[in-house]
Amino acid sequence: MRPNRTLEIGTGLFVLLGFAALLFLTTQLPASGVKFGRAMLGYHVTAEFDDIGDLKVGSPVAMAGVRIGEVAGIRFDSKEYKAVVTLRIDPQYNQIPEDSFASIQTTGLLGGKYIGLSPGGLDSYLKDGGRIEQTQSAIVLESLVNKFFANYASKGGDSQSRGDDNRNKVESKK
Repeated sequence: MRPNRTLEIGTGLFVLLGFAALLFLTTQLPASGVKFGRAMLGYHVTAEFDDIGDLKVGSPVAMAGVRIGEVAGIRFDSKEYKAVVTLRIDPQYNQIPEDSFASIQTTGLLGGKYIGLSPGGLDSYLKDGGRIEQTQSAIVLESLVNKFFANYASKGGDSQSRGDDNRNKVESKK
C-alpha cells in the first residue's frame, strides 16, 4: 500500500506544479512584453511625437478606421526631447506610402488613445525599420480646458460681471 500512496502523492504534486507553471506563464509573460503568434508578425516603423498623452504599448494602429497593427514600444529620446513610438504593422498592409501621416487619436471624448495613419501619395512604401516623418501629437483635454479658462479670464472675468455689463448696455439703449 505504501508504494501506491507515494505514486498518488507524486502524481498529485506533478499536476499541481503544472497548474502553478501555467498560472505563472499566463500572468507573467504578457507583462514582460513577450508576444506569440500574430503579434510577432509584421514590420516595425517608428514615429516621433512631442506629446503622446496616455498612449500605451499595445494600443491600436488604425487606417481608415481599420486596425492594421499595434504600438510595439515607446521610449524617450533625450537628445530631441520627443517620444519615439514603434509601430508594428500587420504584414498584409505592406503598401503604406512612405509619406503617410501619423496622429494620436482618442476613441470618444475620454476614451483610450490610438495611432491613426493617413496615407500619403508616394509610390514608395514603408518598410521594416522605416520612419514616419509627419506626425501630430495627442490633443490633451486638460490643456484645452486650461487654454479655454485662461482665454475666458483674460476677456473679462466671471459671468456675473458680464451679466452686469450686458444689463447696462440694454438700459443705456432705452
